[in-house]
Amino acid sequence: MCLSETIKKNNSLAGSLAGALSGSGTKAQHPPVALPELRILIAGGGTGGHLFPGIAIAEVFMKRQPATRVLFVTSGKKIEETVLGKTSFEKKLISVQGIKGKGLYAKLASLCRLPKGMIDALKLLIGFKPHIVIGMGAYSAGPVIAGAWMLRIHRVIHEQNSIPGLTNRLLSGLVEKIYVSFPDTGFKSSHSHKIDFTGNPVRHEILQVSGKEQNSQKVQLDEKQLFNVLILGGSQGAHSINMAVLDSIMYLKDPAKFRFVHQTGISDADEVSKVYQQLKVESAVAPFFTDMADCYNQADLVICRSGATTVAELTVTGKAVIFIPFPFATDNHQVVNARALVEDGAAEMILEKDLTGQILAQKIAFYAENPEVMKRMQSKIRQFGHPDAAERIADDICRIIYNKVDETPCAA
Repeated sequence: MCLSETIKKNNSLAGSLAGALSGSGTKAQHPPVALPELRILIAGGGTGGHLFPGIAIAEVFMKRQPATRVLFVTSGKKIEETVLGKTSFEKKLISVQGIKGKGLYAKLASLCRLPKGMIDALKLLIGFKPHIVIGMGAYSAGPVIAGAWMLRIHRVIHEQNSIPGLTNRLLSGLVEKIYVSFPDTGFKSSHSHKIDFTGNPVRHEILQVSGKEQNSQKVQLDEKQLFNVLILGGSQGAHSINMAVLDSIMYLKDPAKFRFVHQTGISDADEVSKVYQQLKVESAVAPFFTDMADCYNQADLVICRSGATTVAELTVTGKAVIFIPFPFATDNHQVVNARALVEDGAAEMILEKDLTGQILAQKIAFYAENPEVMKRMQSKIRQFGHPDAAERIADDICRIIYNKVDETPCAA
């Protein structure tokens, strides 16, 4: 199919959908027009922080209309295969690499891949014929959003962090809507009319976690009076946090009163597991946890990075948290992500330059001995949560697709 034919078909499809929705329906004997299945293309990946919000949005569309087709387009990183491999969503790869933060030769290699990535994206768009393309901020979203702009397919982006990433900054002029997780996320003033503060979408399984819910394992642990500490270093793990946590055990007066659920990343998993065994401290260690709902449900205290998705999940689950921001995050955005929560007393933050096992042990012991402080923190952090973010984005996308302003034509 040639480019012009595809554009005409997309315009015709949008018009027919809008027409079907706007029918008067005055004759009672006529059944309502059945809406065709939606085709949603979600582009982005690289880290769980880009993937999980996209999955959350996809879940809403699938819940509302199971016949919906969702296609994820990524660059083929292992984390993408691991996460998406556990879902039923379709997935495709395009040839693309990031540029920012790379050396000269790596940048040149990435630039050389762009033409092929653009061709891959156009082929996917023409073949899949999406009603809308959603960019989640990773560099693999670039060619897909650009291709959707060329083909006049509806396109939006979502920015998870408080400071926009390079890809989203470049794409902001090509899209119809920009969904943001923080109210003061900085885009060009000329794009302010496109910005919609929705919060960061959180997966359904995480939304089900409540501070009042207790599964059988949690009840058993409570009877043993164990204080559960969940350690998350991001989808790739964090060596400095791993080592500081292990060191902190040496400073705890009674380590037997604690249980550590520790996501280590691949490189540190064996070493961390051996240390817990040697110290005879109860623990659960894995490079990457896929059952995060259970992990959050059991946790009393969370020690983690402050990536946008982790922050969003903690605000909706209402957990006491000590943030240790990744010090090399672009534009120091992890510190900015956590700052408002810390200033409001909804979280605590230790900069990595100040991180030691002794300091961490003092914090862990303090919260274990002061449950009333944790309860106040839990109450405050929930005030920052946006559990309806995915629903709000899905509502707005439906309005875009069907050209409706004051209603949501594909609401549940």
